[in-house]
Amino acid sequence: MLKFSKKGVGRFLLFVAAIAVISYFIPRESDQNLSYAVGKPWPYSLMTAPFEIPINLDSASAAKQRDSIDRAFIPIYKRDNAVAKENIANLEQALSKSGQVSTVLNRQIVGAVRELYAEGIVDNDTYHKIRNGEMPNVRFIVGNVAQLSPTAEMRSVRRAYASIDSLFPMPYAHIIFDNVKLSQYLNPNVVCDTVESRRMLEQAYLKALAPVGVVQKGERIIDRGEKVTPQIYEILKEYEHLQQSREGTVKSSDYRFAGQIVIATLLLLYFYAFLSLFRQRTFADMRRLLFIVAAVAVFTLVIYLVLVTMPTIGVYVMPFTLLPIIITTFYDSRTAMFAHLVETMLCAMVVPYPMEFIFLQFIAGMTAIMTLQELSRRSQLVKCALLVLLAYVVTYSALEVVDKGTIQDIDWKVFLYFGMNVLFLSFAYIFIFLIEKLFGFTSTVTLVELTDVNTPLLRELSEKCPGTFQHSLQVSNLAAEAAHVIGADVQLVRAGALYHDIGKIDNPAFFTENQRGENPHKALSPDVSAKIIIEHVTNGLKRADKAKLPQVIKDFIAQHHGRGKAKYFYTMMCNAHPDEEIDPAPYTYPGPNPNSKETSILMMADATEAASRSLTDHSDSSIAALVNRIIDSQIADGLFKDSPLSFRDVEKIKSCFISRLCTMYHSRIKYPEAVKKN
Repeated sequence: MLKFSKKGVGRFLLFVAAIAVISYFIPRESDQNLSYAVGKPWPYSLMTAPFEIPINLDSASAAKQRDSIDRAFIPIYKRDNAVAKENIANLEQALSKSGQVSTVLNRQIVGAVRELYAEGIVDNDTYHKIRNGEMPNVRFIVGNVAQLSPTAEMRSVRRAYASIDSLFPMPYAHIIFDNVKLSQYLNPNVVCDTVESRRMLEQAYLKALAPVGVVQKGERIIDRGEKVTPQIYEILKEYEHLQQSREGTVKSSDYRFAGQIVIATLLLLYFYAFLSLFRQRTFADMRRLLFIVAAVAVFTLVIYLVLVTMPTIGVYVMPFTLLPIIITTFYDSRTAMFAHLVETMLCAMVVPYPMEFIFLQFIAGMTAIMTLQELSRRSQLVKCALLVLLAYVVTYSALEVVDKGTIQDIDWKVFLYFGMNVLFLSFAYIFIFLIEKLFGFTSTVTLVELTDVNTPLLRELSEKCPGTFQHSLQVSNLAAEAAHVIGADVQLVRAGALYHDIGKIDNPAFFTENQRGENPHKALSPDVSAKIIIEHVTNGLKRADKAKLPQVIKDFIAQHHGRGKAKYFYTMMCNAHPDEEIDPAPYTYPGPNPNSKETSILMMADATEAASRSLTDHSDSSIAALVNRIIDSQIADGLFKDSPLSFRDVEKIKSCFISRLCTMYHSRIKYPEAVKKN
């Protein structure tokens, strides 16, 4: 008997929440409880139509018809004569008040504007479609008839202004335009009639998607063993819809839904009992209990959602063995098997062929659990995935032979679905890492994988930006050593440093470490050069998003320059314009400033290592002066105001950098040349 305690209340609330979530997402099926799918044999007896059933197009044909109508549809527009009339009147009044030119010129300007309104002024989106050839015609409602009208002469507001400007090129006319603000009298007078367009589009849909026939009352629909074709599938769906609307009640569906809730409650209740009796440590630890119950509930509801959208192939594509693999990794095989059985039974309530599904998933789950006792290497997951695929193929083939009595009727496409299923299992490694983070576990597995220089992104960096790659390696070593000295996360700093400059891949030649000979910045102004240099941060974030790098790595990319300036080009611009106040914004990195010890170390290491390459004197004193100057300058610029580093940490980092750089640039002994003997 459970004690009434805070933990007991927590377990009860967790149980109720799991039942509520699963119950809410249970797919609602029809009262007839029919289970069928396209391409599968009809498992019931002969079915005849109890009433007339319209035959609609199948979903693929209907979608094709809709797409065809959408492509050919010409929208309805209307002329807003009040806009033209009001603007022309206001323009005439403004021109007469200005009194700067003759009445003749005023009339010419007004006439040009009136002609533009007659031809039509449209909004920018419409004009863009016209210019791209997407809208050669529009339709206007004249009486009760929609008439085509070409759009070749229609203009946007901007083009209309340019057209008038070209008609009156004399400077005096331009003064008039500016004085009366001609642009404010040019507004779209040809606008889309969205209501009428939608009405006519819906009419086109109704006409094209009208029923293509009728199944008469008493007419045969399908018999046992016959394959469900797409057309028959649509007839069955329409039959279920009409049956439900005719009864005007969903009482049987309500009863069935209530039964599903009872089954779900019993399954989770027995799972709770198993944990409390045989896995007491797990049951006593709320965090571990939360994880395992949430895992079962979340996996089940995800599968429910997939089965609603893909009822036919979802059973074969969804990686049901992912749950036992994850549970085995964190718990044990016995708990994993119980969790897998609960998940399988919960899903069996809504799948088309429950017995086939239970047997198939039971064999696959057993295979996964017995193969994968402990996930410590990716090769184990590959082996597990291949054996699960073999289990699926053999079990499905055996079930089909038992059902049909021949191997010739096996649907070989299902094997492709199994392949997709197993492919999804490759994400188990990622899920395990995410679960560790979500539930407070710590692991360096992902960071170790990211530091492999053979990853595609680092390989591309080394090939396209060899200088930047070498710089990143040196910064990684320098920053990792400093992180070790002050007790920061060494592996995180190492990984972040390797990826911090990946944005340079887009423009490698604009960075000095990759240049061979000509410097392309010589042909550019300082502001353009600064823009290219600064963009390596945003480009790096885009590449990080594309490569699905963790957020902690993205922080290094965004923060390694903080809100600092591209000082070289900013200084050049200031020197070139000594009498002007230069706006620093175009020369400032987007940031933010470093907000952790690790990103702060990287900023220091990045600037220090890059600057050390320009030294000609590599003496200890020269290197020490460089390190102090670089880091003190960053502190003076306020780049570390959000950093948790202490002054003691900064001094330790400086000492570490000086020691490492002195070692890197130490002088070598010149080897003596051999003296030739006579």
